[in-house]
This record gives sequence, C-alpha cells and structure tokens, in this order.
Amino acid sequence: MTNWNAAWREQALPELAERDWDLIVVGGGISGAGILREAARRGWKCLLLEQRDFAWGTSSRSSKMVHGGLRYIAKGQFGLTRDSVRERQRLLQEAPGLVDPLSFIMGHYRGGFPGPKVFGSLLAVYDALAGKRNHLFYSLQQLRYLAPGLKEDGLLGGTRFFDAVTDDARLVQRVLGEARGEGGEALNGMRVAELLREDGRVTGLLAKDVETGLRYGFKARVVVQATGVWADQLRRKTGLEHIRPLRGSHLLLPAWRLPVAHAFSFMHGADKRPVFVFPWEGATVIGTTDLDHSAPLSEEARISPEEVDYLLAACAQQFPTAAIKAADVLSTWAGVRPVVSDGVAGRKPSDEKREHALWIEPGCVTLAGGKLTTFRLLALEVLHACAPMIGRSVADHGAATFAAVTNPPMPQLSPAQQKRLAGRHGRALPQLLALVEQLGSETVVGTNTLWAELAFAAEHELVLHLDDLLLRRTRLGLLLASGAAAELPRIRALCQARLGWDDARWQQEEQRYLALWQQCYSLPVEK
Repeated sequence: MTNWNAAWREQALPELAERDWDLIVVGGGISGAGILREAARRGWKCLLLEQRDFAWGTSSRSSKMVHGGLRYIAKGQFGLTRDSVRERQRLLQEAPGLVDPLSFIMGHYRGGFPGPKVFGSLLAVYDALAGKRNHLFYSLQQLRYLAPGLKEDGLLGGTRFFDAVTDDARLVQRVLGEARGEGGEALNGMRVAELLREDGRVTGLLAKDVETGLRYGFKARVVVQATGVWADQLRRKTGLEHIRPLRGSHLLLPAWRLPVAHAFSFMHGADKRPVFVFPWEGATVIGTTDLDHSAPLSEEARISPEEVDYLLAACAQQFPTAAIKAADVLSTWAGVRPVVSDGVAGRKPSDEKREHALWIEPGCVTLAGGKLTTFRLLALEVLHACAPMIGRSVADHGAATFAAVTNPPMPQLSPAQQKRLAGRHGRALPQLLALVEQLGSETVVGTNTLWAELAFAAEHELVLHLDDLLLRRTRLGLLLASGAAAELPRIRALCQARLGWDDARWQQEEQRYLALWQQCYSLPVEK
C-alpha cells in the first residue's frame, strides 16, 4: 500500500485535480469525514479537501464526549434523543478502544436543580430510549467512596449514569481511513478560494495548495460544504439564518493533581450553566465555556484569562479541598462551535439551539451545525440532498461505519493496549503492528501513546506540520508539560527522516510549533 504522506500528496495532487468527481467535500472535520465515508461506501467518486489539517477546527477541540442527548429530553426533542442514543451505542459497539463508556455523576444539593426525582425521571426516559437501564442513585455515604473530595455542604447524594468519551481527532482519522479504504480520497492543506458556477449551478471549485501556493481547479457534480464556522464564507446566503461562532474552552490537569474516576456534571454557580470535570487520556479535563467568538476565524482559537478564571472557579466549587490553581494546568484548548442562529438580538449563547441546517442550491449543499455523535445520520441527510443532482439514490441499510478489526496476536502488548490501538487505527492496524515489531512497544512516559504510533503517523497519516503530529495524530502536545518540549529531541530522531524534512525544515517546524503551543494551548499571558 502506498504511504499516505506528503510525498504521496505532492505526486497525487495534479492527477486528482484532473479527475471528474461525483462529490467533493470541503471541510475535514467529523462531518466532512462522515460524508466522505458514506459516499465512498456507495461507490461515489469522492474527494475531501481541508484547508488546514484534518480535525484542525472544532473536531479536535470538542469536549470529547459522545452524548446520547440527555438535555434534549427536557426540551421535548425525543426523536433527537433517540437518534443520539442509538448512534452512541453503534459507536461503542463498532469502535471499542476509540469510543468507550464513561460514567457520569450528577451531585444533588439541597435546594438545587435538578433534584434526584426530576433527574431520575429524565434518566428513566433516557434509558427507555437506549433500551436498557443504566442509572442509579447513591446516598451521601456511598458517594464518598465514588467521589472523594466532592463538595459535601448540602449534598444529598448523587445519580450515576453512562454516556461515552472519545479522542475526537482520532475519530476523524479513523473515519477518513474507512473512506479511503473504499476508494475515497482526502487532502489537507487545500484552501478553497471560490466555487465555480455555470448558468447558476455550482460545477466545481478553485483551491489553493497552502504548501506550494499553486492553484488547482476541481470539477464535481456536487460540492458539499461541511466547513463548520466557515460555512457562510462561500455559500449564497438566503434568509436570515447565519452562523454564530461560539467558543468553548477547556483546562487539562495532570491526573495526580485531581484524580477522578468518573465525569462529574454540575451547574456553575455564576451562571447555572452545566460544566464537567472528567478523566480523559490519563489526565483530568475541566470544561467548558460558551461565549461569542469574535476573533478572526483565520486565527487559531485560544482560551481567555476570563475563561480560565471561570473554569477554575467551577473546579473550586465542586472540589474545594483540591485547591486547584492556574499553575496546575498542563494545557488548554479552545474550539469554536458553528451554531446556526436566527439572529434574535440579545439571545445568550447558551440559549441558542444546537440544531443543524442544510442550505441547498444547484450543485451545492452546505451543512452547518450538528453533533459529533450523530455524524453518520448527518452524512446520510447530506447524501439524500446530493443524490438527485447526480442521478443516484441513497438507501441506509444500517451498515457499520467501521470495518471489523481482526486483532492478530500481540504478545508484547497488554489487552488494554491492543484494544486501544485497534480502536484508533482500524484498517491500518497491521501496518502499525509492523512498526511495533520493529521499534518495540515502549510508551511515551506519562501517556498511553506508543513511540511506534508517532513513527506510523509520520509515514502513513499525511502529517504536513509538527502540530499535526503532536496535537491531532497524537495528543502529546496536550498531555505533556510545555507541549512535550522535553521529548522533541527523541521525536526528531524517530520522525524527521520519515517526514522527509532536512535539518533546516525541522528547526523551522519546531520553532513554529512551540510558538503556536505557547500562544494557543498554554495559559494566556496577562497583558
């Protein structure tokens, strides 16, 4: 199999631009990846173009949770909850090791909302839609064992229920792998400059290779925009609906500083918004905020000092004895949600609906909004909109999103490691295991990431820049102090040749990455 890397990209790009495509997807987040996967499985000639890197935007900076949609019940959106629950269960069954169960605890406090009875009623409906009971109320005495350090003043007990958690960037990579395994193609570093139109119909697009500056024209029967907060930039706008960019930011702590075995959901004392403290990738996350994002979309989103204070206050509220301070934070991340707004003046960010929208014009479909959990259903909805334009039909036979992975014997790896690697790499597992045989099964200290995974990503996962490798193909830039600066010499020894970079290029990439990390993934510098 040809390596999927920068050398392949340079060689393949001119030929890909010459093809006639049934479908070109613009946007390499989970929505775009899901659309490419569903089109490829149906034999459509399909290509995905991403302006930065796969999962560069919201899809690597989400809250990492695969929700069944509990909050939709309170709004009477039972159909949406049912769909979300069923998709969550599909992902848990099809991609163990990538999408895994996560227990949640909601503490109930005297005079607080929701109380145990109200919350229990919501969960009864939730469980009925899922087809199985998975919640239980614990008294204060029982909760002390499940949640040591939880604020006890006024605490009546807590309800435990289950959803799921994922590595969102790896989920995108896995879905792209499934699409490519069935004939789809995907390129990063391709910025779409304009849509090409003839007689009022979109017939293709003009894209710039960000790496070389060269421009390429692409022909397609249908162009789908799945560009998140960038959705308004190319489409022909009709009506009053528009994208309202809302920022959600997170803090990541070393697990030893605030060890939690469950996700804790609670209402922030300042504004009664739900926030979470939860375990992820061997660390502890505090999130999230919900604010209007006014910075230019061309700039990488970053947390503000006010958001840091807000999240630290949430942690102090729920875990007062832990005394978490800004100095305890390992890293931060901020994602921008593409919320479809009807433009009502004065509406708070948290009051905006989180529903998706499709805008259709001849030869072009634009998707905005939607949830990570239901990416497969969104993809099918998009394909139904595209099908008449290219003379196709779309049926959903419920086929698996992810091909079954056959795990060969891996005696050097623990069962947990085998499950993790199979979940994250899917069809590419045999290639990865060949590198494990060659390089060994050592993990990067302080993480579950194998050194062999870095080598694999450099050779096979279309890494164009160092931040692609350390912030999305792996999460070392989030999980290790100073963005994994101490490990860079060893990363260089392992990956530089595999990436095809000379010494000057490596130095340039390292300087660029460390500056980016300091600016956008560290604590903000007070001015």
